Amino acid sequence: MPKKNGEKARALARTAVEELLNLPELPLVPVRDTVIFPHLMSPLMVGRDRSIRAIEAAMAGDQRLVVFTQRDPEVADPSGNDLYTIGTEMTIGRMLRMPDGTTSVIGQGTTRVKLVDILDSEPYLRARVMPIYEPVDKSLPTEALMRAVLALFEKAIHLSPNLPDDAYVAAINANTPGWLADLVASSLNLELPKRQELLDTLDPTTRLQKISILLAKELDVLELQSKIHNQVQEEVDKTQREYYLREQMRVIQNELGEVDSQTREVNELRDKIEKAGMPKEVREKADHEIERLAQMPSAAPEVGIIRTYLDWLIALPWTKATTDNLDIIAADKLLNEQHYGLKKVKERILEHIAVRKLAAEKMRSPILCFVGPPGTGKTSMGRSIAQALGRTFVRISLGGIHDEAEIRGHRRTYIGALPGRIVQTMKRAATINPVFMLDEVDKIGMDFRGDPSAALLEVLDPEQNYAFSDHYLDAPYDLSKVMFITTANILDPVPPALRDRMEVIEFPGYIEEEKIAIAKQFLIPRQKTEHGLGESPKFSDDALKSLIREYTYEAGVRNLDREIANICRKVARTVAEDKRPPTNVTQESLFKYLGPTRFTFGIAEEKDEIGVATGVAVSEAGGDTMAIEVTLMRGKGALMLTGQLGDVMQESAQAALSYARTHARELGLKNNFDKLDIHIHMPEGAIPKDGPSAGITIATALISALSHRAVHKDVAMTGEITLRGRVLPIGGLREKILAAHRAGLKTMLIPKKNKKDLVDVPKKVQREMQFVFVERMDQVLPVALLHKRTARRVNGHLAALRPHRSPVATRIAKSKTL
Repeated sequence: MPKKNGEKARALARTAVEELLNLPELPLVPVRDTVIFPHLMSPLMVGRDRSIRAIEAAMAGDQRLVVFTQRDPEVADPSGNDLYTIGTEMTIGRMLRMPDGTTSVIGQGTTRVKLVDILDSEPYLRARVMPIYEPVDKSLPTEALMRAVLALFEKAIHLSPNLPDDAYVAAINANTPGWLADLVASSLNLELPKRQELLDTLDPTTRLQKISILLAKELDVLELQSKIHNQVQEEVDKTQREYYLREQMRVIQNELGEVDSQTREVNELRDKIEKAGMPKEVREKADHEIERLAQMPSAAPEVGIIRTYLDWLIALPWTKATTDNLDIIAADKLLNEQHYGLKKVKERILEHIAVRKLAAEKMRSPILCFVGPPGTGKTSMGRSIAQALGRTFVRISLGGIHDEAEIRGHRRTYIGALPGRIVQTMKRAATINPVFMLDEVDKIGMDFRGDPSAALLEVLDPEQNYAFSDHYLDAPYDLSKVMFITTANILDPVPPALRDRMEVIEFPGYIEEEKIAIAKQFLIPRQKTEHGLGESPKFSDDALKSLIREYTYEAGVRNLDREIANICRKVARTVAEDKRPPTNVTQESLFKYLGPTRFTFGIAEEKDEIGVATGVAVSEAGGDTMAIEVTLMRGKGALMLTGQLGDVMQESAQAALSYARTHARELGLKNNFDKLDIHIHMPEGAIPKDGPSAGITIATALISALSHRAVHKDVAMTGEITLRGRVLPIGGLREKILAAHRAGLKTMLIPKKNKKDLVDVPKKVQREMQFVFVERMDQVLPVALLHKRTARRVNGHLAALRPHRSPVATRIAKSKTL
């Protein structure tokens, strides 16, 4: 039995060897980016030498070869492991040598083959392959599947412009499922791995099912693509139809001697450009753009951009100007009627009118900068100046802008580009010589988009603004005839280069008498008119003083105007309710209208005290008095400063202490500073305070506490102190003197170098106050401090027995003004 089994196994092995030896051995051509299917004519482009020699060997024999696809297209000389195992046997029909050295082959796939072995690699690849024969399935499900695939393929051919109609004819004639699947697979635009997967699928029915799924996906894509194409085509057809109709209309109008709407529009633009009076350079640019517009079809997207640009050039004033009113007397009368005070501003405008009258062609337009607290009339003064000159008034606010393009505009390459605000405002002014106000120039920002204040340098420079360059216009525009007025609350944030180009005119805060006059002359009549009131109610002077002192805290009159409006509203309600309205508004009736007082104003100290001196300070709301208190405690020589003092004021306190310690013997002070703690305090600690002008006041209060000499309650002082006791000049003298006068103080110590600044102080105030001009600290103390013998101790504290004046103060009382 074992002997028979061994013989049978050897027989089977001999049969397998014979079958293997009978397998065809054919030239092999590896391909990179294509898959050859059986039954189909396919072209091949061959460039590798081994492949060309393989084709030549096939042509020399029975014209058969096998084609296998590479797994990695980047491999230059593939071996058996670099090829897929399933390929196609191909019969060469034609071979052509191309000029670039490659060979073009057209052949037909015959059957699938499986790669068994690579026999030779030189001079070409020769392989032993095993043919794979497909079974023919004629069952009913297979027939139904073939019909479904044909139906889907037909729809795909109708929708795809890349599939020829001959492909469907060939598909109808494919009488086996495998043939049909291969035909459809070769026609579809499939990726290389998907094609190879279909080639590897040996069962025809399974392959046909995969083709059905791929066809359904392809059909969905083609239907969506067709829908999009139809929508686009409809729009294109509509545009072409309009274009053809317009061209026909143009031809018909030309035959009738008429012009079309676009030509008529271009002719109108030419007429407007002719009348605009543009400079030569701008006119050439406008003519160039109008020629471009005339040659473009009306549907071109750039037509709107060019038309908008031309509209801006036409709308801008190039030569139109208003005639200046050179009547100085009439201008002076108008300015005085509309504004109270502000003498310097009015004089500057009248001087401009005078020079304009004498040398109009030679003078340059001034560039003014009004600097002052809010509510002092800067903007309204600009309107009055324009009215006095007979010019147009335009205004833009620069507060908060960060983009340089706000001034210069955007270039026309940007969608929605427009000129900057300077050119836009000039269009609104409609003249080349308006009064142009740039409000809040001190509140310009800066970020990554540029620095708007740098762009203003060209606008506000008479040497440059005759050819101002706006990015949108891309042509010079003359701003030299414009009267620019800028406004600011403070000058510190304004860059030095920009500040240098402007003539600064300060708008000081109004004093109490000026506010009362403004209220009587302007605010009260206007509020009565706006609220429908007649002559009543009348405001008393005491009521207005109380409004200014206790219900407002400002340098201007804006809040005063609001409080007057508040009172007028309440009176108007009384009238509307048919009740008896009040005829007068008195100081006592303010509580009924406005409630309790909101602010306190500085008043003189009630009595002479030790360690308390009266100083004066300046804020955005004007001037105010400020008490400086000094107290001494046993300690280790520490100096405490409270009241939210700034660095400069703290340094002034240290300088005052150093002066006192240095001159302790001359001042009669004990040299025990290392055993005392000194506390210097300035009341109203919630309000920040800074500056050097409180130096002599701190020194006076400190020496008063150390020497036990009381300070005169009716003396105010201001001045910076040095370590040597010199008194240096300070700023804001006008506001400080007015604050001291309002507080009821009669004597004020001021630096001698500030004597020139008294010219700004009202004459009435100068008559009612006495001024002592000092250069050194030893001139301050005799006036500010009482004699030591007038002080006594009361309940452990030093107090003044009687307001005894020093000899210097006695001399001051006898004089009118020092």
